Amino acid sequence: MLENRLFFQSSRKILETGKTNRTVEKLTHFLRLILFLSVFVVAAHAQQSSSEEGDEDLIKPGRPSIANPAEFQKPGVLQIEFGYDGNFRAEEFRSQQTAPLTIRFAPVERVLLDFSIDTVISEKDKMGMRETGVGDTRVGVQFLTLKDTERHPALAFAFYAKLPTASSEKNLGTGRTDYRAVALLSKKIGKTDIDFNAAYLNVGREFGDRRASGGQAAFSVSREFENDFGIVGEIAGQSEDDVQPKGIFALGAMTYKVSKRLQFDTGLRFGLNPDAPRVGFFAGFTVGVGNPFKK
Repeated sequence: MLENRLFFQSSRKILETGKTNRTVEKLTHFLRLILFLSVFVVAAHAQQSSSEEGDEDLIKPGRPSIANPAEFQKPGVLQIEFGYDGNFRAEEFRSQQTAPLTIRFAPVERVLLDFSIDTVISEKDKMGMRETGVGDTRVGVQFLTLKDTERHPALAFAFYAKLPTASSEKNLGTGRTDYRAVALLSKKIGKTDIDFNAAYLNVGREFGDRRASGGQAAFSVSREFENDFGIVGEIAGQSEDDVQPKGIFALGAMTYKVSKRLQFDTGLRFGLNPDAPRVGFFAGFTVGVGNPFKK
């Protein structure tokens, strides 16, 4: 009798877990569908209104590289970035897949507000067990101190805080608040953009009240061609987990600019040291909502 009771209790837990995972998967597919439908609606509007806008792009994509540009979109433009990001064959997991969403808004010319969240994170550990849920949330602000000119590059400073919205019980997050302070340099030479970021990381350990300090550096070069395609190359590394796991990475990506408001990207990321995941794949888009030229 006792064995039967234990068997039925275990079976019930397995069924409940399966139902929860299926519910999360359905919500994930629904969210992705809504976001992709929204971007195509905005893209259609962008094609109609592009003739009324100036020659300058309305967006300044931060993805797909780790390094962000020092300069950003014009005031009044709500910039939305969404996509898929997967890392595979790391020391701590077999695979880690996320659907990151970033919203960036400049209320004035030299200030940028940043909000990002891993809308879904799914991780498979070394034993083959998978956990799925909502990831961590990050909020930040960026201040542009110098604009890019012939005499000097653009210079900006940014500060970000990670809010622990990912489940630490499922090992999807540490459950601790992290901080990142960044100095950003950017220079445009013709159609080539050069970005360099150096950051100080302060992260909370998963167990106990201890905190750790670390560093992050990223150097990226991107170029856009006459046919609206572009390429991105980056070398980046960090000593603590941040948006990407700790390690040293090389990134190669291709972009396509549909209009002044919309750009798609896809590419691969390769780990260059034992700490980093061996390979990563990403794809997504950046879209701008709003028009600063209309009064």
